[in-house]
Amino acid sequence: MSSDPVTDRTRAPADGEAAARTDPSVHAGRLAATVALVRPALIAAALLTAYYLLPLDQDSTALTSTVLVCGLLAVAGVFTWEVRTIVRSPYPRLRAVEALAATVVLFLVLFSCTYYLLERHQPGSYSEPLTRTDALYFTLTTFTTVGFGDITARSQVGRVVTMLQMAGGLVLFGVAARVLAAAVEAGLRRKGEQAQEQDPARRETESKP
Repeated sequence: MSSDPVTDRTRAPADGEAAARTDPSVHAGRLAATVALVRPALIAAALLTAYYLLPLDQDSTALTSTVLVCGLLAVAGVFTWEVRTIVRSPYPRLRAVEALAATVVLFLVLFSCTYYLLERHQPGSYSEPLTRTDALYFTLTTFTTVGFGDITARSQVGRVVTMLQMAGGLVLFGVAARVLAAAVEAGLRRKGEQAQEQDPARRETESKP
């Protein structure tokens, strides 16, 4: 008995959609994409909450220097760890987006803390007294190279710290982007090698009676 061509064409996409819904790999991919969007947002929210709640009201040069140095080391450490996770992740592209977002937020919060502490320890370092929101605003305008000019660094130390942020931003989007791209390529290559190793074993298992 012959089948209806129209019915066959209608049924084929439906069967494909049903297979996609039941395919574990498709479900895992959607879950990974959701996590790659949600986790950076949660990290950003946590870092910003900590920025506004941490006791940063002490007037101490040592505290300012410690926050800046330890913060830069933390950014480097987090970035290194993220690169390793990208190589090992089954979804390296999504992991790279997540890594870049988390690193950028940490970088911005670090310099916001530094500007705020510096202004408290050396009033007049900037063109106006900085609240935490002002410090974050100045960090963002410097990072995005907008530079409205409403807040500017006046002291030598303030200008040095601002130049450090400028240089760090260039490194973050120059060198770091290339490192992440290389990590993604390594992750995809590793994923492909694992798939090639699994295929012969899978075919051998399926061929057994």
